[in-house]
Amino acid sequence: MRLTNKRLSEDSAQTGNALRRTRSLYTQLTDSYDKLLKNSDRAMADKSADYNKVAKDLARREAELGELDTNLRRSKADIDKLNADLKVREAKLAELTQALADKDKAVNDLRASVSNALRGFQGTDLQVKMKDGKVYVSLSEQLLFKSGSTKVDPKGQEALKQLAAVLKNQPDVNVVVEGHTDNVPFSRPTAAMQDNWDLSVLRATEIARLITAGGVEPQRITASGRSQYIPVAQNDSPQNKALNRRTEIILTPKLNELLKILDSNSTTSTSGK
Repeated sequence: MRLTNKRLSEDSAQTGNALRRTRSLYTQLTDSYDKLLKNSDRAMADKSADYNKVAKDLARREAELGELDTNLRRSKADIDKLNADLKVREAKLAELTQALADKDKAVNDLRASVSNALRGFQGTDLQVKMKDGKVYVSLSEQLLFKSGSTKVDPKGQEALKQLAAVLKNQPDVNVVVEGHTDNVPFSRPTAAMQDNWDLSVLRATEIARLITAGGVEPQRITASGRSQYIPVAQNDSPQNKALNRRTEIILTPKLNELLKILDSNSTTSTSGK
């Protein structure tokens, strides 16, 4: 029994030591677990903060991306509209360029026709030239009139007859007849003709009548007198004064198509503002 008691005492001591060691280990494990929990909570909090930051950054970037996408779509729509407008303008420009080319060709053809018709009269007394997109037929006083007269001489009548024959076949050409004089005062004033202005007007209307008699519609003709106020040379010598005593017949192709295009372009530009 003593042996048994001793053995039991020794076992009890060993058990007590084991229990103390177990309690100590349990305490250490509990402390370690608590530390792990604290570290885990801190890590989770840090991870949560990082996640929230990343989420905010992602949301901001998604918003920026959406705004960029919207701007891109808007820019693409603007570019498409500009491209469409550019194509329309290019088409208008091509149309206008063609109309100008047709107009220039019409003026050149008209000049050629008039020059050929008046070939027998051309020289110092008759000149055909182009200026400002128009054909100018300049006829001297010597070819058309006696000094101070408003009646056209036979040679001048023949030249005007030839010109009217060309213009009769050019229905799209308007005709302006301008009478010009030198600066020498009119020497024989009458009730119907007081000065050079009257003289220039009456000569222009006489030529307009002859062109009308040649078959050109009256509504295409404008007669005007410029008197001495549009000289081509200084009135300082007999030769220069003779140059100023002239009649200019200005031929202008009608620009209806060109004006329509310009008006269309103007309307388009106004509506686009």
